Formats: sequence, structure tokens, C-alpha cells
Amino acid sequence: GSLGGSIRCVVSVSMLTEGWDANTVTHVLGVRAFGTQLLCEQVIGRALRRQSYQLNEANLFNVEYADVLGIPFDFTAKPVISPPQPPRETIQVRAVRPERDHLEITFPRVEGYRIELPEERLTATFDEDSVLVLTPEMTGPTKNRNEGIIGQGVDLTVDHLGDMRPSTLVFHLTQRLLYTKWRDPGEEPKLHLFGQLKRITKEWLDTCLQCKGGTYPAQLMYQEFADIACERITRGITQAFLGERPIKALLDPYNPDGSSRHVRFNTSKMDRWETNSEKCHVNWVILDSDWEAEFCRVAESHPKVLAYVKNHNLGFEVPYRFAAEVRKYRPDFIVHVDDGHGPEDPLHLVVEIKGYRREDAKEKAATMKTYWIPGVNHLGTHGRWAFAEFCDVWEIDADFEKKVAQVFDEMIAKSCEVAISHAST
Repeated sequence: GSLGGSIRCVVSVSMLTEGWDANTVTHVLGVRAFGTQLLCEQVIGRALRRQSYQLNEANLFNVEYADVLGIPFDFTAKPVISPPQPPRETIQVRAVRPERDHLEITFPRVEGYRIELPEERLTATFDEDSVLVLTPEMTGPTKNRNEGIIGQGVDLTVDHLGDMRPSTLVFHLTQRLLYTKWRDPGEEPKLHLFGQLKRITKEWLDTCLQCKGGTYPAQLMYQEFADIACERITRGITQAFLGERPIKALLDPYNPDGSSRHVRFNTSKMDRWETNSEKCHVNWVILDSDWEAEFCRVAESHPKVLAYVKNHNLGFEVPYRFAAEVRKYRPDFIVHVDDGHGPEDPLHLVVEIKGYRREDAKEKAATMKTYWIPGVNHLGTHGRWAFAEFCDVWEIDADFEKKVAQVFDEMIAKSCEVAISHAST
């Protein structure tokens, strides 16, 4: 092009005193020497505004700085010339409005859960998500070899933990459960429940605790693992009383609802799926795996799917607790499914695409099934909701597409059955 054809704007350095805050500066040109070195550094600092937050192949941010011309830098060893990098292709992911407003998907913003459990007779229902597997990956090495510069080496193990009596572990774990999960703020613990909680704790230890790789049940004496065990025991008690004691979801008082209409962001990520204008409110789906691409393909071709959206910059978060730490879980998709109630009353299906399930993945799924889904359905203001995990396909083979479609059909059918059973109860 012509000389200066790529220049979009020229900003005077005199704006330094006025609070210059531009993040699109590409070149800094000094036409005279500054009186002090400090001014020189200030000008360069103004040109260090990061514009792109896309990660490169090394999972790091690319270097961003302006080319500096004409300003003396006597303290530098020698100039470092950086070769110009071609800009990456960038697209805008946004909700297509108003053409696709009929495909809008809304959701509640849940901040917590209110649970009122009985204090007379306690029971628990444990499932596969109640199982806790202690492994060296989770607890740390169970055997270590220490050797000094001089002298004989020694093997450090945790074999001594096997000497702890089971009744001692049950007592301490029940005490932790009573003081952390069954104690209201500012009040004394409900000691009359100790006997029942001890019985349920022993049942959980006998049926749901698995120790592998040289680990021992006594490692539940560590606070981090004890809190995980207490959370799963409490969730088992909550599941047993879902029909009698409904859970109430607590919404964000200032922003209780979220919507796909607010999606708008730029990205240069190349793994993406252009959505069908009849199935998705957003024009692109940014993919994190090949499974998600197959999921989009099957969802757009399935007759019962009315609309879907990827939870990418959507703002859909589920609070859950793992090892006494409050975290945020972001499911992968929200799908509107016609389960027989018509397009006006679709089933909101939250879908998680997961391969290997670690302990935190179990907590996420269990929180959705035990707290979030029942709590939101109990509100009655945001429609009917269900949760499904897509984790049955382990290998990509020649029949992968057919397998994805088969699992998707089974997931839709199971979610519809669960929604009908909840409605009948």
C-alpha cells in the first residue's frame, strides 16, 4: 500500500499528563530527547498494554510491546530486533440477534443451597459418586527412599498407619462431621446426633472407601481428606431425604438470571464449530476436544433437540465444595430437549463431556444431581432441569460417530425418564 496507509491513529505523548490509556499502540517515535530517563521509561510503559489474551502453543501469552524509534536507551546492551509476526485470524463469537432470539437459552445464577435435614432419625443413600478412592496421586507418595551423603539409606513408609483401630477412625471422622456439617454458626454442635452419624460414618467407611497404592484408611485423619469424606457422607444423607426435605437454591440477588443473548467475545482459537442457525443462538462453538465437535453434530441433527449452547463465556457456574474449598464448576453445554411437554416447556439438559473422572469430577456431578438440579426445580421459576454426563466413549475408533449418536440417544431418553419421574413425585 501507500506510505502510512496502515496508520490508524497518531497519539501525542503530551497526553501523558492527561492519563493516556491506549492498548493499540504499535510504534513509539521520539522526535526529541527527553530531559530525564524517567520520561523515557514512562513512554515505553504506556505502550505495554496487552491486547490479546490468547494462549500460544506453549500455553503462554505471546510477547506484546511496541517498536520504539528515536528514543535513546543508553542503558541497554544492544537493540533486540523482533521479527514481525502476522496477526492471527480472529473471529467474534456472539449471539445472533434478532434473527435467532427464539433460540435463546436462559439459566439461573445459583450462589448456594439451603438444606433443612431432620434431627430425629437419619439415614443415608450412597451411590457410585459417594465412593472415595485414596491413591498416591491424591495423598502423596506412600514410600520414599532417603539417603545421606554418608551412611545407610532408609525407606520411609506409611505402614504405621495400618495400626490405627477402625473404631478410632470412625470416632474422629464422626466428630469432624458433627462439628463441620451439623453445627449452625454460633451454636453448639448437636451432640444427640452423634450416635446416628457414627453409624452412617461406619457404613460409608465399609462400603465407599477404597485404598489403593499403599494408602490406608487412617489417612482420612488429615483434614483435607476428612472434609472430602464428610462432604460425601452429608450428601448421602441429603439424597435419602430429597423427597421429604426439598433443597432450595439460593440465587444471586443482584443478577439472578443469565442468558445466551449476552455472549460476545473475540477469539483466535482455530478449533471451532459453526453452528446451525436453527439450533443455536450463538454463531460459533469454541471446541475443547473432538468429542465436543461430535456432540455438536449429533445435537444439531437430533429431532428432540430444540436448541443448545456451549458454556463458553456464558456465565453459567455451579458452586460446589471440594476438600473444604469452595469452587466454581462450569458445565459444557445446555440443551433444550422436547420431552413431550412441547416447545413451550422444554427440558433444560445440562451436559458434561468427560473422559477420565477424578475425585473432583465426582464432586461436580454429585453436586449437580443432589443439590443444583433439585434446588432449581424446587424453585419452579426457571423450568425443568436435568443433568447428564457424556463419558461412555473411551476410544476414537472407526465407528466413533455412530457411538456418539448412540450414547446421545441414551442420554436424552434417560433424562426424559428422570424428568417425568420427578414431575410425578
